[in-house]
Amino acid sequence: MPFLLKRLISAVSLIFATSLIVFLLISPAFGDIARNVLGENASAEQVSQLNSELGFDRPVFVQYFDWLVGALQGDLGTSLFTSQPVWAAISVRMPVTVALVVLVTLLSGIIGFAVGIISAVRRGWVDKTLQFFATLGDALPAFIIALFLVTVFAIQLGWLPATGYTDFRADPSAWALSLVMPVAALTIPAIAGIAQQVRSSMLSMMRQDYVRTLRSRGLSETRVVLVHVLRNSSTTGLTALAVQVVGILGGAVVIEQIFALPGLGSLAIEAAVRTDAPLVLGAVLAYVVIVVIVNLLVDLAVAWLNPKVRLS
Repeated sequence: MPFLLKRLISAVSLIFATSLIVFLLISPAFGDIARNVLGENASAEQVSQLNSELGFDRPVFVQYFDWLVGALQGDLGTSLFTSQPVWAAISVRMPVTVALVVLVTLLSGIIGFAVGIISAVRRGWVDKTLQFFATLGDALPAFIIALFLVTVFAIQLGWLPATGYTDFRADPSAWALSLVMPVAALTIPAIAGIAQQVRSSMLSMMRQDYVRTLRSRGLSETRVVLVHVLRNSSTTGLTALAVQVVGILGGAVVIEQIFALPGLGSLAIEAAVRTDAPLVLGAVLAYVVIVVIVNLLVDLAVAWLNPKVRLS
């Protein structure tokens, strides 16, 4: 329980710290928000009056404290341009991003571990071939892979829709087809990073004395690798997966734009272009919460696999 309590306190602290940093970073733009809302023809008095009505003429930390009190009560404010509650805007967009991130995380974790294990165990040409493709996948940005997939599978072959998103409840098969290329574009680089970490950790563990002892006791190679070596190597792989999730979320912002997916990334970009501060804060906070939840789950998985982590 102390381990879980420490992780929860750390997660909540990270959310508060991130919200404060983001608020301070975008606060210099508060002076321009009233001008953007009223238009270029608005007089200085009108701009000053709207700034006063929105509370942007108060000290920054007072504004943050008021926003924080509202956020703790479930009120993230309203969009300055659409008057839509921020939480309502996020709740509409979040399922798209969550579906994208969950699918990419699961696929990259499963395939990355499989490629890393095969490379470490088989060695030889299999290892060299997989290492080549892993390095290639790690070097290619997700948006380059996305453009290649669109050119081949949407434009030339016509197998998949180039853009757009279909809700799962409306048509599950169309929903799956609309996510194939976005998921593939984000999964390939993530697989490469995880596979290399798992391979290195597996090779290091397979040289340990306890592995030779297990083999000398007559245990099958499959059991030695998949039960004992993999269990001790999985901490490195899971940590790499957690790091990749942050990169996946960053890449999702670009991928959502390329495939015209109505997710949090496109919402954040639209809000940033319009300097819609409450919406930017809400979108960033949603991203931070997703990262914190994934990292918390990874920490719990690592602690379950390696009891020493719980005692450290």
